[in-house]
Amino acid sequence: MAAALLSRVWSSSVSGPRYFLRCSATCSVEKWFSKQSSSDNRPKQPLTAYIRFYKEQQPFYKKQNPDVSVVDITKKIAHAWRELPASDKQPYEAAAKTDRQIYKEQMIKYKAQLTPAQEAALKEEKRRKVEKRRAARKKRQLTMLGKPKRPRSAFNIFMSEHFQEAKGISIQAKMKNLFDEWQKMSSSQKKTYQQLAEDDKIRYENEMKSWEEQMAEIGREDLIRFKNRRKLSKRKKTEKKVASKKRATTLKKPSGSKVASAAAKKTVKARQSEE
Repeated sequence: MAAALLSRVWSSSVSGPRYFLRCSATCSVEKWFSKQSSSDNRPKQPLTAYIRFYKEQQPFYKKQNPDVSVVDITKKIAHAWRELPASDKQPYEAAAKTDRQIYKEQMIKYKAQLTPAQEAALKEEKRRKVEKRRAARKKRQLTMLGKPKRPRSAFNIFMSEHFQEAKGISIQAKMKNLFDEWQKMSSSQKKTYQQLAEDDKIRYENEMKSWEEQMAEIGREDLIRFKNRRKLSKRKKTEKKVASKKRATTLKKPSGSKVASAAAKKTVKARQSEE
């Protein structure tokens, strides 16, 4: 069943032979758990069930489809894992659970031999990792909410235009050569890119203004830049006051029948006074 699933997932967009799961119910724990430690002798974190599955399947996908990108292969394997029956996932999950227990035991021994300074450094590293994950989650959230892209600098615009033809094999080499070329350019040569950068700033501010108004409407004031929070808050209060006044005026304003009745009464009184 698992083999048929993987074959169906892959063949839906990429032609090629079928692939079969290699990890059976006897999947060994030792195969997946690394007994090696990091440079500071700290135990390495064990692989998750999905990463085990990915590392096992990726070579077969890659070998049979060498022209397919890593991103597409990853998507296919991720989809295959989501569709994999619980019974086929069980060997990977069992191995991961066993390795987590071994990792916990090794970490207890590792922490017991640390000096106070080393323990403090370990806590600081953990704090940085947590912050990094939090920042990554926030970035994904902002992308989903459609936050405008930040404006590009003059050099960024220059680099994007000339990156393909830049000298160098690696990305770093290309960037270095472009930076050196940028440094040698005269002020007049840079002026075009600087103007484009100024235009991009205007684009960014206009898009951010509209986006922050949307965030205010859905109650996400926490995503609004601090300098604009007061402005938006003040404007919302003003709009509420105006709307409240309009409602009050509408309620106090007499209806058409009442106006007509009042006019009729005045006419009757006028006639009676004449008589």
